[in-house]
Amino acid sequence: MKQFFGFDSFRPLQEEIIRDSLAGHDVVAILPTGGGKSLCFQLPALVRPGLTVVVSPLIALMKDQVDALQSAGVAATFLNSSLNAGESRPRLRGLHNGEFKLLYVAPERLMLSGFLDDLKKWNVSLFAIDEAHCISEWGHDFRPEYRQIASLREQFPGVPFMALTATATERVRADILTQLHFHDPRCYVASFNRPNLTYRVAAKTGAYEQILSFIQARPGESGIIYGQSRKTAEDLARKLSEDGVTALPYHAGLDAGVRSQNQEKFLRDEARVVCATIAFGMGINKPNVRFVIHYDLPKNIEGYYQETGRAGRDGLPGECLLLFSPGDRVKQMRFIDEKPNPQEREIARAQLEQMIHYAEIASCRREFLLGYFGEKFAPAETPYPGPRPFRRGEGEASAVSKKIEGGNLQNEQTNRLVHPPAVPLSHPMGEGSGVRVREEVNCSGCDNCLSPRATWDGTVAAQKFLSCVYRVRQHGGFGVGLNHIVEVLTGAETEKVRKFGHAQLSTYNIGGEHTRAEWGAIGRELVRLGFLYQNTEKFSIIEITEEGLAALKTRQKITLTRPVAPTEPQKHRAGEIACDEALFEKLRALRKQLADERGVPPYIVFSDVALRQMARFYPADEREFARISGVGDKKLHEFGESFLGEISRHLQSNARQIFADESFSENSPSPPPRRSRLNDTVRETLHFFRQGKTVSEIARVRGLKDSTIYSHFEEAMLAGEAIDVNTLLSM
Repeated sequence: MKQFFGFDSFRPLQEEIIRDSLAGHDVVAILPTGGGKSLCFQLPALVRPGLTVVVSPLIALMKDQVDALQSAGVAATFLNSSLNAGESRPRLRGLHNGEFKLLYVAPERLMLSGFLDDLKKWNVSLFAIDEAHCISEWGHDFRPEYRQIASLREQFPGVPFMALTATATERVRADILTQLHFHDPRCYVASFNRPNLTYRVAAKTGAYEQILSFIQARPGESGIIYGQSRKTAEDLARKLSEDGVTALPYHAGLDAGVRSQNQEKFLRDEARVVCATIAFGMGINKPNVRFVIHYDLPKNIEGYYQETGRAGRDGLPGECLLLFSPGDRVKQMRFIDEKPNPQEREIARAQLEQMIHYAEIASCRREFLLGYFGEKFAPAETPYPGPRPFRRGEGEASAVSKKIEGGNLQNEQTNRLVHPPAVPLSHPMGEGSGVRVREEVNCSGCDNCLSPRATWDGTVAAQKFLSCVYRVRQHGGFGVGLNHIVEVLTGAETEKVRKFGHAQLSTYNIGGEHTRAEWGAIGRELVRLGFLYQNTEKFSIIEITEEGLAALKTRQKITLTRPVAPTEPQKHRAGEIACDEALFEKLRALRKQLADERGVPPYIVFSDVALRQMARFYPADEREFARISGVGDKKLHEFGESFLGEISRHLQSNARQIFADESFSENSPSPPPRRSRLNDTVRETLHFFRQGKTVSEIARVRGLKDSTIYSHFEEAMLAGEAIDVNTLLSM
């Protein structure tokens, strides 16, 4: 791992996933963006004999990952529609000759008869299915061609599969298992928490001025701005460029050549900002995106989580800003109402309401996001137990399987959208006491935790809203939606108000002290507090709960929160690596020069994490330089002299800075991994290997199979033993 990838230790769950894959098990890995999914199949590919086939829908991702692998000395290639015949031929020749360890392909190519015949000749040892959520209709990016992957099971019955994704709800996870015909898989779900990201929501006042101010306060940092329309992307890019920020548009309406060129400029740090529609960035492996701005409200939490996840993939701080106004809901509802399928409309409405809840909550936004994916947030002061693997037949996977078999998925889905099970909402009037208040959580990484919002006595407003819901139900014997309640409160003269006779109710037009937008926010907060229930199975009808009735009768005091403020709260920089900033900038310039000479993006040379470590620890020789994160053998020999020279020249005219250890945390260079105790049979295999014997010779001497000897090497490498992989692969 150190030799090729420059890492001394595994990230959470990587070691377990790799062990199970090498043992021949099917594996499902749900790891967050930046959680190290790629290493889970790349490292086994170097250990196993044969070819690892990586299925990916993203042409840009294929090229990025193959470039990075080749720069680390790994034999990898890709085949997709971007290559002409002349470019494909030498790759196919190399595959026939066994020259590659990894092959990246699109799912549609796998099903071509001629290609299937070739695969059978190439000694395939693993199929890795990236972006596996694309196989599920319940995912946010369903791709029908992914459903055909399951047929590979019949063609390659003995080859293990690995499915990987960053965003999958419980339902999508279950669908992945079903669609890929996994039997007794090893399934791992890591925490969805991205502690290095700060989440903010600001009231959309002067949106462009807010964005410009935000970017200007972060000189030199790269970011993505998401807008709903192509026109928004074009206008933002033009205005930012006029104001001195190098920004480019990216959307499906651009000429393919222009779009590719804009993407390449962004990857190579020649443009600071990309203004994009939501299609941008799927699989773009640019680790040093420092901020993501949503100019418009996303359609759902899954999309928002994935888009914000493109910030801070290198583990350094990233900021996520959502500009929000009540009018965004109206705009999104227009798109939803155009959907022809009633069931799709209802699910989309429920998803949108959940997104609006996120934008309006006064409590911890991180807790809300994690709760949506079924994870309970563990604050930093509470020891986090860490991610736990699950297997079909126990725990989470078992519960999901039962829901599938019972046919209750629709109910589970819609109920979860309105009340995420792991988000503990306030429920006044709990058992035995006057009030049951949720335990406050402070993540120190969202605007609500960093700068708590102002509150106000909302008792009178809550009484009016709850009373109106009660009177409407009492009058007609049926419930209505939140918007209709707002119309009654504000005295609207709509057709429905007249038709249902609601203008005659005592609660009609009693809410003149608040605007319709304010009443809408009040109603949604009462839902979050548990006084009202929004029944998404019945067209989002608002019903009063037992807690709401009790509050109405006792005139219980209810505290509500003010809307999000337009001003930006204090900046949070979790995960920052303190370093010599002047040296860091010099190293960035050197990295850009070396990258341009090789025609690759700068992060292919070294990540920002690596540069910050160099500018913190000032390595003086190759031994110290090799301890920097991401420095493997090939990069040490290719770049070590240049970077060591730059550091030496800087120290000739600048004093060495000293930094407190605690500000560096997990991003510091790791000490050599602690080696686990190996059993005698593995040690004996290593003894013969170090005498120069081949795998076959060791197997013959010891009376074992070749595959057993390979498993000894796998165990030894995972335990931290130094083994020359090139020597092993040449046997």
